[in-house]
Amino acid sequence: MTLVHAITLSSRRAFVPFVMVSRHPAGLLGVALSAGLLAPGLANAQAAPITYQLTGDAGGAVYGTQSVIRSKGGETRLLPYGFFDYGRFAARVDTLSLKTVQVGYGYLELAGRISQDGWRADTAALSGLKDRKTPIPLGIGTFQETPYGGLFLNAFVDANKSHGALLEATYAAEFKVGSWSFFPQVGVEYSNAKYNNYLYGVSTAESAASGFGAYNAGASTSPMLGLGVDVPLGEPWVLTMQVRRKWLDSSVRNSPLVSRRTQDFGYIAVSYRFR
Repeated sequence: MTLVHAITLSSRRAFVPFVMVSRHPAGLLGVALSAGLLAPGLANAQAAPITYQLTGDAGGAVYGTQSVIRSKGGETRLLPYGFFDYGRFAARVDTLSLKTVQVGYGYLELAGRISQDGWRADTAALSGLKDRKTPIPLGIGTFQETPYGGLFLNAFVDANKSHGALLEATYAAEFKVGSWSFFPQVGVEYSNAKYNNYLYGVSTAESAASGFGAYNAGASTSPMLGLGVDVPLGEPWVLTMQVRRKWLDSSVRNSPLVSRRTQDFGYIAVSYRFR
C-alpha cells in the first residue's frame, strides 16, 4: 500500500468523468499513453506555467494505513502534509516530482513515492519469515490538469529489494455543498509479479521455518475508490480529509500471509493554503 495519494483540486475547479480502465497492464499503459502523449495534439492543451511561487497546501496530518498482513495492526502517524508546487518541484502528499518537458495539460515528471508496503516479521504469528524491506518506488509520472478535470498517472520501479514495477492511474471529480468541496476518486493500481512476490510470497525455506504454505504471488490489478473533503477554517487555513479503499487482487489476497480482501487508507490534515 501507499500513503494516501490525495487529489486536492479545490483551487482548480476540476471535474473528471468516470473512465473504464483495462485490467491488463498493457491497458493501463495505453491509458497513460493516450492521455499523456496524445494530449499535446489537442488544440487547446496548455499546461500551467512554471513559476517560482509556492502555490497549494502545506501543513501537518495524521495518516492511517491498514495492514493486510496477518497479525499486523494498522499504523497511525503524525507527519508533514504537502500538496503544492514550487517551480519545477511538486509535492503530492506521498509523491515528490520534478517537472521536465510539457506533455499535454501538464508535464512529464521524474517521480518518487514514499511507500508503506514493507513490513517486519516481528510477531509470533510471523515467526520464521523474513522482514520485507519497504520499497523505494522511482519512475515517471504526469498530472494532467485539463478543462474536464485532473488525471494522475505514475509508473514506478522499486529501487530497493523487489525491483518490481508499480503502475497507477487515478481520476477525480469535484462538487461543492456550500463552502465544502467534495472529491470523489476512482483509480486502478497494477503491480507485477516481482513486486508482489517479494511482499506476499512465501519461499520454500520460509515455508519450512514458519509453517505457512509456499506461495508465489503473481501480478495484480486492484481498483480503488476514494473521497476527499476540503473544509475552510478561515483564510488561509484548510481542513482536508480523505478516505480510500483498495480491493485486493486474488494474487495478493490468496497469499497465506494476507488476512484481508480490502485495504483502507485515510488522513486528516490542517494546512496553510498558499495562492
